[in-house]
Amino acid sequence: MKKIIKKAFRSLGIEVSRYRPHLPSRFDPLKFSDACVSLKTGKEFRGNMLLSFIIEPFMTEEGGHVSQAHTNPVDSVQIAQIFLDLGYDVDVIHYRNTTFIPQKNYAFFVGARTNFQRIATLLNRGCIKIVHLDTAHWVFNNYATFRRSLEVQQRKGISIPDSNRIIEQNLAIEYADYGTIVGNHFTAGTYAYAKKPIFVIPHSTCAVYPWPEEKSFELCKKNYVWFGSHGFVHKGLDLALDAFAGMPDFHLYVCGPLDSEPAFTSAYQKELFQMPNIHSIGWVDIRSPQFIDIMNRCVGTVYPSCAECGAGNVLTCMQTGIIPVLSIESGSDIDLAFGRTLQTSSVEEIQQTVRHISDLSPDELQRMARDAWTFARTNHTVTRFAEEYKKVISHISQATTSGRIPEYGDFARHR
Repeated sequence: MKKIIKKAFRSLGIEVSRYRPHLPSRFDPLKFSDACVSLKTGKEFRGNMLLSFIIEPFMTEEGGHVSQAHTNPVDSVQIAQIFLDLGYDVDVIHYRNTTFIPQKNYAFFVGARTNFQRIATLLNRGCIKIVHLDTAHWVFNNYATFRRSLEVQQRKGISIPDSNRIIEQNLAIEYADYGTIVGNHFTAGTYAYAKKPIFVIPHSTCAVYPWPEEKSFELCKKNYVWFGSHGFVHKGLDLALDAFAGMPDFHLYVCGPLDSEPAFTSAYQKELFQMPNIHSIGWVDIRSPQFIDIMNRCVGTVYPSCAECGAGNVLTCMQTGIIPVLSIESGSDIDLAFGRTLQTSSVEEIQQTVRHISDLSPDELQRMARDAWTFARTNHTVTRFAEEYKKVISHISQATTSGRIPEYGDFARHR
């Protein structure tokens, strides 16, 4: 099926919702599995571009909103718009389209890791192939998630299979000429073996918020939030629970789809539901007053994930004026001026870090929170993503034209 849509993105009046483990009911992957949307540039024609990413926004009826359960749909729209603005006609397919066969020459191919290898082998010679990465490499990710599961098994005497976040095997980086990644240099480093130029793009966030003028940093200095989606062991909820279970004077608010992982909630029944200082909220919509209320009760967020790419949930918390405490594997660079990066993510290190932050004066906590808020608003928005992505494409285009191929490690920095 081919459908012509004149406007690449109709609106950024986006429906904002917190990531959940299942697609919205109105999104049927089979409906889009063989679709190809063709977009015409309004500029002087420079060639064709193929995008294999999220097709749902381009299938929305005129006047409809793009669901932003995750940042990927809007990022997909932004990438298409950038190439349209540069003078390229854009064909968009779903990243799981296993039947698409290129029928024309493409100057650029940008794709998610899934299905990248198959399409790359079918493209014309001279097409520049760019894989858009939103996870750590699958070998690192899968190793890290099973290691965490083993650690929980040894601590709790139980296996928790529904808490793994497994990434399917793929050779995308090996078939690409370049990579872009919405993480940091740690995450990019998991792809270093391929010796491909990888450009770091700032992760966008689903929403921005005004500075919380009425927030009391004296009252909230011992309150923290764990805010994430499914894959609780992978994302370190078990470590956060164990840490706060040993600190009865500190409070932890748990915001995530707890009903999606019954094996985990059973194993951590006591910590989640019987401890007076741990408050299990469940899934929270980031549009809701409840979300803002929880953020205003807390001074920081604790997120000791074993493998992420940008930690958009942490960045969303920072947009509300929250101090981040996260693992180095989370894929987001945190400055000491406004947060802390965990090196081992052990229970002891989490406890030590939380106590250190909460011992600071209310004025110092407010300054750190303000710096975190400013950093997120400056560096992690849809606009910043688009600006930096366009710079990378221009850089690649100029380098290719001049015959200078960037070497491994020639990263584009966004700070």
